[in-house]
Amino acid sequence: MPVFASVQGHRRPRRPGLICSRLVREPEACLVEGLPVDTPEEILLRAARDLGTVDLVIMIDSALERGDLDPAAMERMLESGRPGVGPLRAAYGLATARCESAGETLLRLFHTAMDIPVEPQVTLRDGVGRKIGRADLLLTGTTLVHEYDGAGHRDKIQHRVDLRRERGWAGTPYVRRGFTLDDLLNHPAVVMHELDRTLDRPHLIKRLRKWRRMVDNSLYAEPGRARIVNRWRRQMGVVDWSGTA
Repeated sequence: MPVFASVQGHRRPRRPGLICSRLVREPEACLVEGLPVDTPEEILLRAARDLGTVDLVIMIDSALERGDLDPAAMERMLESGRPGVGPLRAAYGLATARCESAGETLLRLFHTAMDIPVEPQVTLRDGVGRKIGRADLLLTGTTLVHEYDGAGHRDKIQHRVDLRRERGWAGTPYVRRGFTLDDLLNHPAVVMHELDRTLDRPHLIKRLRKWRRMVDNSLYAEPGRARIVNRWRRQMGVVDWSGTA
């Protein structure tokens, strides 16, 4: 990973290991634990010049969930016409403050690519209105609960909590299904067919192609990683392309 920096003025250093941006306006810095850093909106804009939609949505979801983004500042940024605004605007339109992990965001984006509307972080209640839990994703208009099962769910204590939670759903109409990173990245066609059968609708290959394009353009896939590394090499002035094919 290169080191990213910014300078003011007409000259900027260019060497392997460093990507330096030349600022044309006075930077608007904020303090984080006593250190001056760019605002979250500026950081996202800089990331949008390199990263794919999936990566950007994960970053924006996290910033929204933590309350780091200023909506007014973000709108001003999206209206600025600066480099990176187009990809940032597209990702911002897919983002939500209601996802609590990168895995949840990835699962939500998969459903979006599959044309399945979902509601993230929904509080579930039984027939008498008693709270029985909260779902990562609830398929809109159904009682189907889809959740991301990351490595944390295999922890002994968390596994016990999950089992108690699922037993609490007994006698309710809610049906839970768990999905892993391997499902979403390596077996998306299988998952798509499962969802299509559940929703009693035909398979459309264009949905699968859309998802694979999104993944291939992200850091989750080798083509996406190669693309961004080659881009950074060009920006650093590295012209040795051996081993990148």
